[in-house]
Amino acid sequence: MEAFSYLLQGFETALTWQNLLFCGIGVMFGMFVGVLPGLGPAAGTALLLPLTFTLEPVTAIIMLAGIYYGSMYGGTITSVLINTPGEASSVITCLDGYPLAKKGRAGAVLGIAAIGSFIGGIVSITGLVLMGPIIARQALKFGPPEYFALLVLGLTLLVALMGASLLKGLIGALFGLSLAFVGQDPSSGFIRFNFGETYLTNGIEFITMAMGLFGLSELFFNAEKSFREKAEEPPKVKGLLPNKDEWGPSMKAIGRGSILGFFLGLIPGLNSVIPTILSYSLEKKLSKDPSRFGKGAMEGVAGPETANNAYSGGALIPLFTLGIPTSPTIAILLGAFIMHGLTPGPTLFQTNPTVVWGIVASMFIGNAILLIMNWPLAGMWAKITMVPFKVLLPIILMVTILGTFSIRNSLFDVGVMIFFGILGYFLKKAGFPLAPIILTFVLGSLLETTLIQSLTMFEGEFSKFFTRPISGTILSIAIISILFSIISSIRGKRISTGDVEM
Repeated sequence: MEAFSYLLQGFETALTWQNLLFCGIGVMFGMFVGVLPGLGPAAGTALLLPLTFTLEPVTAIIMLAGIYYGSMYGGTITSVLINTPGEASSVITCLDGYPLAKKGRAGAVLGIAAIGSFIGGIVSITGLVLMGPIIARQALKFGPPEYFALLVLGLTLLVALMGASLLKGLIGALFGLSLAFVGQDPSSGFIRFNFGETYLTNGIEFITMAMGLFGLSELFFNAEKSFREKAEEPPKVKGLLPNKDEWGPSMKAIGRGSILGFFLGLIPGLNSVIPTILSYSLEKKLSKDPSRFGKGAMEGVAGPETANNAYSGGALIPLFTLGIPTSPTIAILLGAFIMHGLTPGPTLFQTNPTVVWGIVASMFIGNAILLIMNWPLAGMWAKITMVPFKVLLPIILMVTILGTFSIRNSLFDVGVMIFFGILGYFLKKAGFPLAPIILTFVLGSLLETTLIQSLTMFEGEFSKFFTRPISGTILSIAIISILFSIISSIRGKRISTGDVEM
């Protein structure tokens, strides 16, 4: 099969010493980010962005992708050992993982979670290998109207599914979109909204904003939290395998979680919490004894943990094939692609096959590294949570400021980063989701460009979007999703996932 021949070439790229080194750095830092409660993959990815400037594009993306799926592993450890989810998608793991740990089964829980995460990750990456080129070939038939419709759909689904308030989600999306308009107009070349500040002529620096909005705001938020809460001593990890009678239900849960998480990852706007919730609900429904769930059911850990990691691989398909990010972390990866002169989308498989297949191959390697790191070394990683945050805060803060300054050797960028950090902190305190802000900021320029191109084709008639089958169908779905969200919000039945990482 053609895809597998390309994959073999990708392994040649991924197995060079430099790419292996940075793959290892990425997954280790991702584990570290996942273990630290509340930091999350988006913040971790944003914090390491400046370090990628001097790297080759494929090496930089390999490291950043490693942070993304590495953090999915790390969040499990603290959920199980100290009942504190390292990131949002690990919240469900606390329900059964922590009760089992209190019974002396911490090693078995972490073992089955590591196995499930590994299988889910491998299944989703295999799906990327098989489906990515096919979707990319079909996407080559898309024109500006279809791309505009896809972008609108992704953003409406995101706003609809995030945050306790639809109004706050819309405000966040519009705020991010307005920030994207700062700088040079893509069609006329005029400078807009720079308020006479020459530093803003080319717009707001994406890395500076991302590091502030996600990285710095999370540091402030966690600093406040650490002063109120005392770290709990994790239990000892013994016996890394489940009992014989637990293998059957756990492996079935892993199989179902792999499929569920992968396909949910393909849907723009969903976050990694939703696959874990659905997987947990499915396992509880299919269980012969649902009363065990919440008290220590092994499959209650295996299914959600697998779905969580399968989601992360599936979520890369829209990015690679359509250039559409499905979560804040994926949006930061999109920004990294653009920074290094790469344009994710259907042509990426043709113009930069070495980069694409090198990244995909590195994910197989990275998941294998994580299995080794996450299983026998789980107890060691849990000890990180015992390090006082007042020790970690100044170190991370110093690295963040130096990284921001190194982008353009500009103190103005440091000021912008601090501004967005403070802004992000207060927005989180007020319950505003940050994901719509970063996604609309990243996609704003592309959204504007495709809209202008489409209206030029249609001679200014917006209604012609609906005369094209694909764009008309996609826009109709977007409108229905917004109407559904409004109705559900009014009735008070809308499911809220909060400001969480997808």
